[in-house]
Amino acid sequence: MKINSNITVGLAQISPVWLNKTKTLKKVADWIDKASSRNCNLVVFGEALVPGYPFWIELTNSSEFNSSVQKDLFGYYSRNAINIESGELDTICEFAKKKNIAVYLGIIERPTDRGGHSLYCSLVYINAEGQIKSVHRKLMPTYEERLVWSIGDGNGLRVHKLGKFTLGGLNCWENWMPLPRTALYGLGEDLHVAVWPGSEHNTKDITRFVARESRSFVISVSALMNRSGIDSNIPHAELILKNCPNQLTNGGSCIAGPDGEWIIEPVIDKEDLIIATLDQNLIAKERQNFDPSGHYARPDVTKLTVDRKRQSTVDYLDN
Repeated sequence: MKINSNITVGLAQISPVWLNKTKTLKKVADWIDKASSRNCNLVVFGEALVPGYPFWIELTNSSEFNSSVQKDLFGYYSRNAINIESGELDTICEFAKKKNIAVYLGIIERPTDRGGHSLYCSLVYINAEGQIKSVHRKLMPTYEERLVWSIGDGNGLRVHKLGKFTLGGLNCWENWMPLPRTALYGLGEDLHVAVWPGSEHNTKDITRFVARESRSFVISVSALMNRSGIDSNIPHAELILKNCPNQLTNGGSCIAGPDGEWIIEPVIDKEDLIIATLDQNLIAKERQNFDPSGHYARPDVTKLTVDRKRQSTVDYLDN
């Protein structure tokens, strides 16, 4: 890959084949191909895209304890979650390498290192050599998400070099958490990736806010989801559809520059590959008067400690 001050990013605002990991991964590969053909260095997909956001939880009385409906839906979701250790992202990694493009992909992860049955909302970074370089498990699922997703850890609070840029990413509302943002700023992040299940109401304010705070480029990438995407073969589809609106998420993917102004305003109501070329030279200009982890920081007064150990229930002390 030629190294210069620019990279071209593609925001893949697409809908999943809801709760079908095989078909959704095929769709992800197709959009990686589209981004590569448009000379993108990076393509980003929305939060929990594979196999999709658990929209049923707000439509089916999911707080009912020991509900057979919720057990059925969780079991189905779990079977369509991604187990990275068994190679379920290998084809995406190989395709990223073939197309020489880096990928941020939102998945539901079912990790072996936590027993293989609890689910995590994870953001996976795959470099252009097809290597998984970080898996960030969402630190705190939001409100009803906690009925389905488990609480993550700090292991994935990492950044990655891509050309002259330093990339980092967070899931959905953890972008509102000042300390995880600070953890990434301290690693030199200058291109922040925020992934969302969708909707302009999530992205229209925070994208510019984080850009202005960090003096970085910020790309927010959302998915789409409509009632028509709920397949009748999904368990309890009739119950889900009973109270389901026509539109569940409307997109809202967008890009803000390091001055906090729009490069691309939120795009709504359509599947699209949103493309922009970003110039890293603009970062230094905006950090002349404010740099949140540099000359404007006061580590003698306030300082953040980050635990990046992968959390596990058991430590095995073998000889």
